[in-house]
Amino acid sequence: LKLQFLYLIALAAMPLTLYGVPLSQPYRAVAWLLLLQKARFEAVLTIPGARGGNGTRSEAFLAKFPSGTIPAIDDGGFALNESHAILTYLCNRHGWGEWYPTDPQRRAAVDQLLHWHHRSLRELTVQYVRPMFRPDIPGQAFDAAHALAAVAPGLATLEDRYLADGRAFLTGSTPTIADLAAYEEVCQMRFMNLLDFAPYPRIAAWLDRMAALPAHDVTHTSLAVLGDQSASAGQPLGDDVKKTAVVAGIKAISAAAASA
Repeated sequence: LKLQFLYLIALAAMPLTLYGVPLSQPYRAVAWLLLLQKARFEAVLTIPGARGGNGTRSEAFLAKFPSGTIPAIDDGGFALNESHAILTYLCNRHGWGEWYPTDPQRRAAVDQLLHWHHRSLRELTVQYVRPMFRPDIPGQAFDAAHALAAVAPGLATLEDRYLADGRAFLTGSTPTIADLAAYEEVCQMRFMNLLDFAPYPRIAAWLDRMAALPAHDVTHTSLAVLGDQSASAGQPLGDDVKKTAVVAGIKAISAAAASA
């Protein structure tokens, strides 16, 4: 029993490792939650699709995370990827009920949004950001009219349903991990000036409320460095542009995590 107790103490003292890149929307959601909760973690830069030593297609990464995707975490030997699974795991593991309520109905409302997210708000990334950040991933060539039509239903649902009736956040008066996940898809459009939010005043106000939360600016350093990319909408960004943003972002997140 004593050895088991000492093992548990040692395990708790080990910082969680977060793998990924800060231009990834799901990665930022996980990093932001950890920073909001002042949790200790190590941010390891891991490049999606790369086969080198720090890539998601490297033998070492695939041995630990067979799906080869980021974000991914190693929590004392427990390996997990898929951002929504990570977000819920962290809340369950640490008792962060303010972000993932324990009440069954309130939790179900959060889960509903997390499931809805995949084929709604995620379209913002598929249509606009994938061609800019990941031209190596096969997909339809960027067409502005098609992209706007594809993302409009998700944005309309966000505006007219989830933010209706004066609701401050997506499931009520306080933010949850559903807000973090959704925000990362939508906010990039504002940072890079890729979408006109005038038709969506509730979304714009929600974005402002989310941006006022702690650790926001640190988490989104990479997007701030990119800035206005409206002239490059749908076109591959240069490797030097992406590298500058990634390096600035990972440095900011790592420094904040180290001071937690």
